[in-house]
Amino acid sequence: MRWLLPLLVCLLLHQQSLSAEPIVPATQIGLLDKRGLTGLDTWLVDTKREDPRRVFSATNGMIRISGEGLGYLGTEKEYRDYHLVVEFKWGKTNWHWGDRVGKAGDSGIFLHATGPDGNSHDGRGAFMAAIECNLFQGATGDFLLIRGNAHDGSLIAPRLTTEVANARDGDGSFTWQRGGRRQTVQRWGRVNWSGKDANWKDVLDFRGAHDVESPPDEWTRGECVCAGDRITIKVNGVTVNEAFQVYPTKGKILLQCEGSEIFFRRFELQPLNVPALPARRTN
Repeated sequence: MRWLLPLLVCLLLHQQSLSAEPIVPATQIGLLDKRGLTGLDTWLVDTKREDPRRVFSATNGMIRISGEGLGYLGTEKEYRDYHLVVEFKWGKTNWHWGDRVGKAGDSGIFLHATGPDGNSHDGRGAFMAAIECNLFQGATGDFLLIRGNAHDGSLIAPRLTTEVANARDGDGSFTWQRGGRRQTVQRWGRVNWSGKDANWKDVLDFRGAHDVESPPDEWTRGECVCAGDRITIKVNGVTVNEAFQVYPTKGKILLQCEGSEIFFRRFELQPLNVPALPARRTN
């Protein structure tokens, strides 16, 4: 019967996590602990909560995601109605994980991530069901819908409505255009950021004619303003994508590992309607 008490404790903690209300920031919340990964969980598709390769680390006042795996670094708590600010820079290494060797740097911010760890249909359970803000050279600011399964096995099918251009891209995806026709996307799919190059290619350090992301060796500021059922994405101060009638509207926040080395020197939440602090000037 010695096994019964630990089991009951685990069940109680799980039930508490399900019933806990998501946090609405009233003041700035720093999610980056420069001395470690306090308040963040790690997940890798092959080793689960263990990280024997040190894919995720805090070093020199930054979060480093080495890219040697598929998974994420996620908040322990859930949030809603916030202004997320990150500053990121690409590393030098791409791995066979995610088929990234010789290809564009690839990561992402998963918003309103929900369900158990590793519940996504994408990546064979490497991620969580969520609405993804892509961090992807030439495609930073794209929306992606990531499907998954809840604790009871039921489908979690994210959705959003947005305004799009009439023409689709070569892959059949929509492109955000303010004032364009309304389009609902659900279960899966992509909405390109407004200035994505029509000739975008998955090659290392790709830059399009209208890219607002910084060059690969410089820091890029990304903002995700999540207000109710609306998400607005900004890159270096430019609004590049927007959606409304989104589902879900709350959840954890994940920094994705998908085969590319990436650094974050800023990872914080601001209350809505409070201007976020300006980006640092140094590179």
